[in-house]
Amino acid sequence: MTTAGVAAYFEVPEQAVYSLVHDHRAELTSNGYLVATGTRLTSLKEVCRIQSRARSLALFTRRTVLNVAMLLRDSETARQVRCYLLDAEQESRRIGSQERGPVPVDNLPGPPEGSVDAAVARVAEQVVRSVVATAVVPVLNTLVAEVGGNSRKLDALADRVDRLERIVLDDDERTAARRRRRLLDALDEGVPDSLEGFSF
Repeated sequence: MTTAGVAAYFEVPEQAVYSLVHDHRAELTSNGYLVATGTRLTSLKEVCRIQSRARSLALFTRRTVLNVAMLLRDSETARQVRCYLLDAEQESRRIGSQERGPVPVDNLPGPPEGSVDAAVARVAEQVVRSVVATAVVPVLNTLVAEVGGNSRKLDALADRVDRLERIVLDDDERTAARRRRRLLDALDEGVPDSLEGFSF
């Protein structure tokens, strides 16, 4: 997931995620957080068809997202994830003590077919699927629409940059290179909708 995806999942502002990464970067990195740059970013853009001129992209693995859930304070979703993790850990210990040693949560044996526990497990699975369909999928659809909108904005911005480059390239080479560098730096920092009044 990207930073925007993590923020949307936990229903917090992106700035909250940025602050969390700033304060706990080493911990998050050890749990899979990475910033793609260079050839890795180029490959990612090709595979995911990302239309962006960004020089880096922060990525969160499933483990990192769980790590964020343990660190976020003002998120109901994060609180629910923490409760789930605590319940899973408690269940793992209970079963582990019965079977002489801890059993990884992913390898827990299922309940016998036809038992009440199996029926409860099926109902729980249906509830989870329903929650994913009604809560997670709409969020993902919204993110896809947002990415499409941002892609169109980036395309429009790229057209403006191309026009400005044509104007700048009419000057001598050194002035053109200096102006181009300033323009690219301004784009990296975020440019308002209109570039009018931008001083070279």
